[in-house]
Amino acid sequence: MNRPPDPFVSPCWPVAVGAPVWACDGWAEMVYPTKTPRKDWLAWYTRTLNTVEGNSTFYAVPGEATFRGWAEQAAEGFEFCFKFPRRISHDSMLQHCDDEVREFLSRLRVIAEAERLGPTFLQLGPSFAPDRLPVLARFLRRLPRELPWAVELRHHDWFDSADNEARVNDVLRDLAIDKVTFDSRPLFQSPPDDAIEEKSQGRKPKTPVRQTVTASRPMVRIVGRNRVEMADSFLDQWVPIVVRWLGMGLRPIIFTHTPDDRLAPEFAARLLAKLAKAMPGVDFTLPRPPQSPEQLSLLD
Repeated sequence: MNRPPDPFVSPCWPVAVGAPVWACDGWAEMVYPTKTPRKDWLAWYTRTLNTVEGNSTFYAVPGEATFRGWAEQAAEGFEFCFKFPRRISHDSMLQHCDDEVREFLSRLRVIAEAERLGPTFLQLGPSFAPDRLPVLARFLRRLPRELPWAVELRHHDWFDSADNEARVNDVLRDLAIDKVTFDSRPLFQSPPDDAIEEKSQGRKPKTPVRQTVTASRPMVRIVGRNRVEMADSFLDQWVPIVVRWLGMGLRPIIFTHTPDDRLAPEFAARLLAKLAKAMPGVDFTLPRPPQSPEQLSLLD
């Protein structure tokens, strides 16, 4: 079995860095050894990167047994950052969805009990405008305070540098809920190079970029390019911000997206290399899976 070596721990970087998925066919020799069965991909992922976007829960919430399986496979120190189901955030617009919320919370508690739960983020669609702030505030105040939360806003009127932005930031600060920054500038810096990038540019929003901190775990989702080096200048802008946040005692979470998911770990590696250069003496080593049959035999 191509199981991860002992000790089975996630990288203990001062910042959480992850990809938008934990299972990808193209990650052999980057995240997991060649010919590793799919059922073991999560275990290998959790010792390569220390967090992940749980985007699958946006589309459907699996049963409790599935969540228990995820918790059991995850390395010590790893954090799942699940996304709220769309039937709560988009279809119901945070209203008349008590049953769905209860079901989702029961699944999150399975991960929380295993000490593998990071902030769960509520991504609101572009039609969720500032006039719905009372609905958002009421929804957030009903969430259990013992679990960590984050909110991503997409309607442009939330970013007015005035009353709308100040009021939602005040609500989030009052509840100690983190704000998510979605940075798609690297993706839109030039026309697409391929069909995958063209599709990504057609789907991703151009949300204004902020450095707002409302709690202790500022979350940044960066969408790069398939030529990952094209995002370097944007990473160069974020690295000093992340370093400053760390100096303030914050624990940032950075997700590295690429139009082709196969390249997300490479994008993460570039971010980690830049952080290592900016913070000499801090270990930002990206673990690599063993490659040779001899190395794998030592793990059986």
